[in-house]
Amino acid sequence: MIEDYFYVYASEKLKDGVRYYVIPKRSRAEIEAFLMQLSSEYDVSLRKSYGELLLEIRRSKQNYVPNIILFIATLATTTLFGSMFYEGFNILGGLAFSGAIFFVLGSHELAHYLTARKWGMRTSLPYFIPFPTIIGTLGAVIKYKGAIPNRRALLDVGISGPLAGCFASIIVILLGFNFHYEPAKGEGIFIGTPILFDLLVQLAGFSGEFIHPIAFAGWVGLFVTFFNLLPVGQLDGGHVVRAMIGEKSEIVSKATPFVLILLSIFFGEIWLFWGLILMLFAMQKHPKPLEDHRIDKKRFALGIFGYLIFLLCFIPQPFKL
Repeated sequence: MIEDYFYVYASEKLKDGVRYYVIPKRSRAEIEAFLMQLSSEYDVSLRKSYGELLLEIRRSKQNYVPNIILFIATLATTTLFGSMFYEGFNILGGLAFSGAIFFVLGSHELAHYLTARKWGMRTSLPYFIPFPTIIGTLGAVIKYKGAIPNRRALLDVGISGPLAGCFASIIVILLGFNFHYEPAKGEGIFIGTPILFDLLVQLAGFSGEFIHPIAFAGWVGLFVTFFNLLPVGQLDGGHVVRAMIGEKSEIVSKATPFVLILLSIFFGEIWLFWGLILMLFAMQKHPKPLEDHRIDKKRFALGIFGYLIFLLCFIPQPFKL
């Protein structure tokens, strides 16, 4: 396969692979597509050294130690901050909150992982991110390596996480509605609610003044679903819109941060903050799938459904004074 794209005039064995000394014989675009395809199974690098072009192909290795360390650290931070929602310091309540957060975020990332593997894409296990926020985490990510086979795979992988995470959030919210809760010293956090949350309140007949921390974990899941579906860069929503409208998605990606900044005029500084952050995401051009053909009508409809969920999860003012 390599000799279809390069003239190979020398090679040498490496500890975990092979180094080829090559001269290109195809166009740059064809070689890039080939290397992306090759990287779905191997770690691939093409670099120049002392005037020679080196193609190095190594066996793929996955180090799970960072995943385990981050998982334990995030379990600690979510439990710690979850314990503070109760009178005194309730470690069992913190563990319940942490379990709900992990169920929501884990469902999201597991759906990405399984869908990517179904399409033969290389992906890491989830990296959970501990952080001293009100919930103790910034969420979780997985890393994709190698080529994106086509737009169908791109849409399937992009939409699977938000849909699974949203469904998990609904389960957690409805579960949390069954528990009575009074905040410590009568003080609570006043949160805004998306349309989907309000529908669940009506469905469950919930009439309490405060929601249990478990239900709050589900609320967090809805906010994460909205944020991930923003059509920017390589967020899940960026994958979906790229699959739906192709390279025109770059226009949408670059415009979305300015829409959030405009929202800050009406709904507070939080949208200014996220608008500025998302400008960095929008600067990154989305990688092109190997087969960049239009998706079928069923998947296009699935993408529209995803953005319906996006609107139902929108929270104009996430936190209120």
